[in-house]
Amino acid sequence: MHICKSKPEGRNMMKLVFVGDVMLGRLVNDYLQEAPLEYPWGDTLGIFQDADFRFCNLECVISDKGEPWTRTPKVFHFRSDAKNIETLKAAKIDTVSLANNHVLDYSKEALADMLRILRKNKILYAGAGEGLAEAKRPAIINKAGSGIELFAVTDNEPDWQAGIDRPGTFYLPMDIRDKMAQVFLEDIKEEETRGGLIAVSLHWGGNWGYEPPRKHIDFAHALVDTGADIVLGTSPHVFRGIEIYKRKPIFYSLGDFIDVYAVDDLEPNDESFIFEVEIEGDNVKRIILRTVIVSNFQANLAAGSRKEGIMAKMVALSRRLGTRLEKKKDSLGLSKEIFR
Repeated sequence: MHICKSKPEGRNMMKLVFVGDVMLGRLVNDYLQEAPLEYPWGDTLGIFQDADFRFCNLECVISDKGEPWTRTPKVFHFRSDAKNIETLKAAKIDTVSLANNHVLDYSKEALADMLRILRKNKILYAGAGEGLAEAKRPAIINKAGSGIELFAVTDNEPDWQAGIDRPGTFYLPMDIRDKMAQVFLEDIKEEETRGGLIAVSLHWGGNWGYEPPRKHIDFAHALVDTGADIVLGTSPHVFRGIEIYKRKPIFYSLGDFIDVYAVDDLEPNDESFIFEVEIEGDNVKRIILRTVIVSNFQANLAAGSRKEGIMAKMVALSRRLGTRLEKKKDSLGLSKEIFR
């Protein structure tokens, strides 16, 4: 894999914002027929707009084209009207992961149309494409004196794996013994020698569970060992703890951010975070977590006892992974001392 990157000038501080699944289909799409297109972001909108870089896992296809995927059994098909690209633009989303189990819900015609819509609106994407080369290609960002490469892969829907001339996702088993995984790890190692920050989005495993599987921990560690600076897990509808491994953050699950799902009593999927990462050059300096509640197809900052409970849960989950989060008045964080 050979990618030409322009070398960023200077080493200014840069604020990155990461959130998990953004699903604008079904009932969200219906609601956006009347509601303002920025509605799903609620009072979090300013946080996105004030950042230097914003990322989400786009858990639907944005297009007016295509027919539901029927070649393999599938319960849910998520599509959002093409006009709803303005919802992403309202939050100034720079980059989306398309490596997930909904990007081909309306077959290859809708996927191709969404890729065109994203390019037209200058939103970068990674993890899917009209062929394998495009699906494997990272999104490359140069801003505020920092260069970022963001790769996106998924172990969901193996039938959707892109081929040389076949649209699909960057499919990859999350097993360090797998040959495909070993090739990917070597690619990350090669990219690490070129400089810049490397982030990897992994849409892995099932929908539930607060504890990361052992194989996910092993895979995330292997990514850091070979050069990744930030590891971002998605797919579970709940957040998971944060691990700092070799001074690099691993977010095992960013959780849901905008969705239509019923709230689970045991693992509430309406609880989420905005994950802010401050970097200088290709070095992480600080992490801030802002607590969010998802309700009525909208994300808003949590308050009161609900906020305290969500924060306490994240503190406990992260402690099990060896990370001590610092509690502030309205957020959790990790100071620059951790990353020295």
